[in-house]
Amino acid sequence: MKNVYFDHDGNVDDLVSLLLLLQVPNIKLLGVAVTDADCYVNPAVEASRKIIDRFNRRHDPLEVAKSNSRAHHQFPSNWRLSSFSFDAFPILNEHGTIKTKQAAKPAHLDMIDKIKQADGPVTLIMTGPLTDLARALRIDPSIQDHIERLYWMGGCLDGHGNVNEMGFDGTAEWNAFWDPEAVKTVFASHLKIQMVGLESTEEIPLTKDLRLHWARLRKYPAIDLIGQGYSLVLADEADSTYYLWDVLTTLSSLYPQLVESTPVKAAVETKGRAAGRTYKTATGRPLTLVTKADKDAFFQTMDDLAKSAHLE
Repeated sequence: MKNVYFDHDGNVDDLVSLLLLLQVPNIKLLGVAVTDADCYVNPAVEASRKIIDRFNRRHDPLEVAKSNSRAHHQFPSNWRLSSFSFDAFPILNEHGTIKTKQAAKPAHLDMIDKIKQADGPVTLIMTGPLTDLARALRIDPSIQDHIERLYWMGGCLDGHGNVNEMGFDGTAEWNAFWDPEAVKTVFASHLKIQMVGLESTEEIPLTKDLRLHWARLRKYPAIDLIGQGYSLVLADEADSTYYLWDVLTTLSSLYPQLVESTPVKAAVETKGRAAGRTYKTATGRPLTLVTKADKDAFFQTMDDLAKSAHLE
């Protein structure tokens, strides 16, 4: 039985990842945390609690921790708005009340507690900024000894970032740019890290065909929710800039056969026009970079998990 802690930042891909995690057999989901990054944290926390209410197939005893971490550079507000829409979907609001509780402690302290109380090593999945983990490490570095591996969606090592902000050079990825100092802190740890960067997911873009595929399977409640969620994402079919980064990170942590990877050494820039840039360097910290996804196997696994979901 694999122990898992999931820290995300509340956009569509993150919430779909949570939905799928709740269906994976032979794991124990210890906790869920939400960072106020690519979302507005209050609706994202509520949406997470509602997803657990409706789709907690294994009946893991869960609560959702709200992060009080703050950005060095905040995500664009128009990207973050989808958390309100997702939280309002009828399938998540049919019962009118939320049973899953919000954790009493903020996310970085909840992470420490859940990891140290686990009955074995913990797989830590993070699909947003690394700030909660960095704060946890500063308070209690011993949690490193309880984490089997960190799976992080963040960064890019080919120099083509997705941050297009005045005063910066475009080489950073947003989860790293949100708090570059946190990336530096985590990179300085002795944690084993598998990284899904922007360049890792070229085989799995969000396309019109994929949207139609989910539409044809909407009789399955979880796939209906997935299709509705991704309908909030405005992606240009001719020049898709949206890929299923977070879902790949989540599924590859539990189904390693879905990806190919390579060992690299990397570092992060924390200041100046390149703040948040992650880059390869011979003097950097070792990590594993996902280089390719098995498209057919990835989408089949995603479908199988979503089809297996049932409503509580």
